[in-house]
Amino acid sequence: MHPDGSAEYANPRWCDYTGMTFEQYQGYGWLQAIHPDDQQRILAEWQSAVLAGKPYEGEQRLRSSTTGDYRWFLARGAPFKDAQGTILKYFGTSTDIDEQKQAEQRIKASEENWRVLAETVPQMVWTKRPDGHFEYTNQRWCDYTGLTLEQIQSDQWAYLPVLHPDDRDGNRAHWQHALETGTMFEYEQRLRHAQTGEYRWFLVRALPVRDGTSQIIKWFGTSTDIEEQKRTEEALRQSQERASILMNSNIIGIFVGEGDQIVDANDTFLRMTGYTREDLRAGRMNWTHMTHPDYLARTVEAQHELDTQQSLTPYEKEYVCKDGSRLPVLVGAVLLEHHSFQAITFVLDNSARKELEQRKDDFISMASHELRNPLTALKLRITLLHRQLAKQGLQAAVSALCSMETQINKLTRLVEELLDVSKIQAGGLEYAQEWVELDTLLREIVDTIRQTNPSHTIMMRGAVQTSLLADRDRLGQVFTNLLSNAIKYSPGAETVEMDLSASAETVTVRVQDHGLGIPREQRDKIFERFYRVTDSRQRAIPGLGMGLYIVAEIVKHHGGTIMVESEVGKGSAFTVTLPMRRGD
Repeated sequence: MHPDGSAEYANPRWCDYTGMTFEQYQGYGWLQAIHPDDQQRILAEWQSAVLAGKPYEGEQRLRSSTTGDYRWFLARGAPFKDAQGTILKYFGTSTDIDEQKQAEQRIKASEENWRVLAETVPQMVWTKRPDGHFEYTNQRWCDYTGLTLEQIQSDQWAYLPVLHPDDRDGNRAHWQHALETGTMFEYEQRLRHAQTGEYRWFLVRALPVRDGTSQIIKWFGTSTDIEEQKRTEEALRQSQERASILMNSNIIGIFVGEGDQIVDANDTFLRMTGYTREDLRAGRMNWTHMTHPDYLARTVEAQHELDTQQSLTPYEKEYVCKDGSRLPVLVGAVLLEHHSFQAITFVLDNSARKELEQRKDDFISMASHELRNPLTALKLRITLLHRQLAKQGLQAAVSALCSMETQINKLTRLVEELLDVSKIQAGGLEYAQEWVELDTLLREIVDTIRQTNPSHTIMMRGAVQTSLLADRDRLGQVFTNLLSNAIKYSPGAETVEMDLSASAETVTVRVQDHGLGIPREQRDKIFERFYRVTDSRQRAIPGLGMGLYIVAEIVKHHGGTIMVESEVGKGSAFTVTLPMRRGD
């Protein structure tokens, strides 16, 4: 090849491949075998080599005469010079490198695909050279850390300032170990967000990529955000710590039940019931067998609630201890998640409270009986004195005695209520049975209350027109209490309504006032013993909180129900429903 690019000679192999004759090849004819896109480039490269007096080397595509396809060749030419150093001609070769070029293109395409993937995954992706210096990071890594690729390529440890100070030494030590041993790098560390300054936990992993000779050619790594996982782990750790504290508590007994069998329990529960850890391991603890027979029916109800609601509202029961003694307890439970046949039960020893309640009930019973006799005698004396003074025409004294009589009547009712409460607790409240004309009974009650409470109008509407088999005095006690409460809790309203209705199965009496109303959080408690409703200023309404407790017990004894509807500032409505048991 002459310095001007014109060809002088080509071997037969070149001519066979290109399909050109020697004459066609000579001069600039050889360019016809070159891919059109390569012709100007290789001429420019040729001229540069000639001007520099250097060997020529260039890649070009030659067309095959047999297939018409272009294949890549590496052309190399060495200059031949005269004594003065002038290039006379070039002697060169063309070597087929098509497979190598195809491999390079595949690698390039693969790298492009890999980088597209690296930019789309929700992780920080990066590569490092064998010595641990950064080679590449995806944009997500740069955006999060605020560092550029150039910054971290210049210094192997340039990224350390974005690590939490407590994690830097660990990161460096783990990396040095991985580089020395060629093993996988794995480390959990906190990285600071460039925009917010917040540290988040990441799991960093890097694998060595090796060539055919097992030499590491790069490290491929990812940084995965595990902040939520770490928070969950911390919450779980705290939960387990709290559970451990609770399980080791000396106040609450805890056991895990599997079916009827107790499979695990804390020391407190074992101490409560007198059983040992050996009894537990030997399967000698069955909570059904340990339940006192008086509470088996309630326990069945509780188990149904637990099965349907996955949790159990605390209720009172008694266990039979190993020595045969009875243990009053308050029990609550929850089903273990993913184990519908297992439940964890919390047991609070109720002995002290039960003993205190019993003492209180004993005192109430004793005090009520002790007060009842002197009150009866005092009431009789006042009645006799009232008659004597009336005969003598001493009206002022009579009026004073009337006031005294009213207060004594209130005190008498209070003592009677205390006695009723005591009897209810002892299971000895007495009931009579007779056919009660309910309409007549209610009219009598309304008339009596109208006389003693002229400030309020009681409107009685409807009728049941039937007799019930019931205790007349106890039913009278129910509706007297409801009407009295309606008046007491509506000092600013003048009207109380009583509505009567009946169906084929039940009779219903509804007492409505337009007074203070009952706060929502108190409605479920008003039928409890000694519970007193408070007003908007948290002041208790006068009374001892026994009336509604007694009312609910009487209604329950008669097979009925009592419900309350209320809205603060608008009043309350109590509805009593009794089963229809008609008289002939």
